[in-house]
Amino acid sequence: MPDYPQLIMKSGRERSLLGGHPWLFSGAVAKTTGRPGAGDIVLACSAAGEPLALGFYHPRADIAFRMLTREVSARVDGDFWQRRFREAAALRERIVPAGDEACRLINAEGDGIPGLVVDRYGDYLVMIVGTAGVERRREEIVAALAAVSNPRGILERSEGPARRLEGLEDRRETAWGEEPPPAIPIREGGLSFEVDILAGQKTGFFLDQRDNRRKVEQLSRGLTVLNCFSYTGAFSVYAVRGGARRVVSVDSSAPANEAARRHLKVNGFDTAAHPVIREDVFRYLRDTEEFFEMIILDPPAFAKNRREVTRAARGYKDINLQAFRRLAPGGLLATFSCSNAVDEVLFEKIVLGAARDAGRDLRLLRRFAAAPDHPTCLAHVEGRYLKGLLVSVLT
Repeated sequence: MPDYPQLIMKSGRERSLLGGHPWLFSGAVAKTTGRPGAGDIVLACSAAGEPLALGFYHPRADIAFRMLTREVSARVDGDFWQRRFREAAALRERIVPAGDEACRLINAEGDGIPGLVVDRYGDYLVMIVGTAGVERRREEIVAALAAVSNPRGILERSEGPARRLEGLEDRRETAWGEEPPPAIPIREGGLSFEVDILAGQKTGFFLDQRDNRRKVEQLSRGLTVLNCFSYTGAFSVYAVRGGARRVVSVDSSAPANEAARRHLKVNGFDTAAHPVIREDVFRYLRDTEEFFEMIILDPPAFAKNRREVTRAARGYKDINLQAFRRLAPGGLLATFSCSNAVDEVLFEKIVLGAARDAGRDLRLLRRFAAAPDHPTCLAHVEGRYLKGLLVSVLT
């Protein structure tokens, strides 16, 4: 059995781990043995000394322990990472639709590797490292990932506030193999897209919306559709294929809009009939006099942490209020939040409040979530960052 330092919990604080949650917060820690540092692997034990799990430790972060495995005798080495990657790849073979050439391969805690996200685009992987534990084992993890997935190249895009909370600096570089090209062609749902994994948002494409795009396609026949925060136009392309009479895509980014036009054209659709407009979405909704039979709201995260929730809630309410005002009688609204700090209950309250202020009554048709290649631990509600609602306006 490996001789890892021990993390001893306060009495009764083991309940969250036993209940399936993969984190321990600093307030649950009574003491440690062996003076572990940031990113070291420790053995979490109850106050009575019962070994419960192995995981990453951080002495200065709010999240002091992130679980890797309940096999307390495991050796966390290259073979361990390869087993994790093979398990993840086998799951994707079962759940990712045949013919789709992009998916999330590793989803952090959902795949038993807290702080690691890996997306696959054709022959290339994009890796995001968000914890000191993964950072400490980066070379070992990259080697295991390359051995299991056999990509042409692995691009690392480890950036953002999560790394700074762990005491890490941003990094963007080719971690293994070939540097990826500026645009990687992929197929999703029988449609063609080009993904800029070097400079695009997140890892270049919103893979988590795959199933939600297909639902929008099924509902679009004969409708006029407004796609807000359209980015590179994936929702728009699905809606046009679904038979929408007119799809208007609105985003403030000129490069994203150019990509949206290319995606419409490469899939055989007329950009004159389905315009792509560069404009601030809030301003567009206030200024337009057009009513739409379906509106899609998929904004960027308005809250990066809990301190920003109040401001984010105002933003979400305003954008949904304006959307309700431009929604035709009986129309559909597909509205989303990818703000981790805004939970499902709060988001529903925000949307309901916006509907009341707009004088609209709603029917809930569906709750949206991330596609199944973004698995989460059932007890880890913090991992369910993407939430959404499909509502119909009562006439």
